[in-house]
Amino acid sequence: MQVTAPVTADNWPYPRWVAHRGGGKLAPENTLAAFRLGAQHGYRMFECDVKLSADDVPFLMHDATLDRTTTGTGIGGQHNWNDLSQLDAGSWHSRAHAGEPLPSFENIAHYCLRNGYFLNIEIKPTPGSERHTGEVVARHAARLWQGAAVPPLLTSFDPEALEGAQAAQPELPRGLLLDKLWKGWLENALTLGCEAIVCNHALWDTSTVTQAKSAGFRTLSYTVNDEWAAQRLIDLGTDGIITDRVDLFSPSI
Repeated sequence: MQVTAPVTADNWPYPRWVAHRGGGKLAPENTLAAFRLGAQHGYRMFECDVKLSADDVPFLMHDATLDRTTTGTGIGGQHNWNDLSQLDAGSWHSRAHAGEPLPSFENIAHYCLRNGYFLNIEIKPTPGSERHTGEVVARHAARLWQGAAVPPLLTSFDPEALEGAQAAQPELPRGLLLDKLWKGWLENALTLGCEAIVCNHALWDTSTVTQAKSAGFRTLSYTVNDEWAAQRLIDLGTDGIITDRVDLFSPSI
């Protein structure tokens, strides 16, 4: 993959504000409709979850199972893409979005690239396919963003998925997701060659931000839906805020 300049902590091209799962809770998560809604609110960077179908097609979905956000049932990664592509991923949210399909990662990539949007891809493996998912998603991302000025940011809670991404496409920037500060979190992010650490926003304080920045990492937070929490993170000097409240926060600040 060839990019204008590699993404590093010193060369960080991404905006501060990131729309969670496309459009937060105002549209069915991880769908093209959600991305369009986030864009209507002025967002230029989006976070989404990507996993693999049984026939290795990357598609957008957060949960391991289909039941909550589609008309399907069972584990998403155990279905072929042809079957997944026919599911309704919008009617659970509202009648206005009935019939909204599950998007392939490729479709979302084209939408972002053609509109000049940035993307944070959370690698969300089906249990048992962690490294393989990281490898396949990274390869697709490198292919789709070939020649782009700014590549997508790959993140995951699963170190094995990030190891796969690192092995397959080491030039793509990576971030370690954390829901708690387990022993060795900083060292693990260094070993994985990450450029960023993405924490539950409550985990950042003066000490943890200083540790991360001193080690050369950018500091991002999820999922920030209150003004007081966002202001606290801005005051701490963190670099990225992932939010559902695309209707509350202006991405220009």
